[in-house]
Amino acid sequence: MAKLQSLDPITPMFAQFKEKTGPIVLANTFLVPKERTEAFLTLFRRQAEFMKAQPGFVSLQMHKGTADSQLLMNVAVWESTEALATAFGSPEFQRMAAEFPDDIVSYPHIFEQVDV
Repeated sequence: MAKLQSLDPITPMFAQFKEKTGPIVLANTFLVPKERTEAFLTLFRRQAEFMKAQPGFVSLQMHKGTADSQLLMNVAVWESTEALATAFGSPEFQRMAAEFPDDIVSYPHIFEQVDV
């Protein structure tokens, strides 16, 4: 299973699940060894299909770092933290998440829009 790390050690993603807000954006940055990129994307596509069918899902995009970077970033929009937490906690999603190799590191964080 991929290692989950917090971008903000004061507010890890699981603590963010308790915040009742929405719409939200899940930005999940993955550090993926180059030789695992294609296999990672194959597994991720399966997860994405599952998530797209879940209540409260809005959209999803995957981005790859430039200049030979090992980073990939998923940006997913959800109607609420509750919808994301329910989908994330489902046994089917957890089974798929367990398939990722241990040498992949995931940095998920939940954001909400602010006016600028």
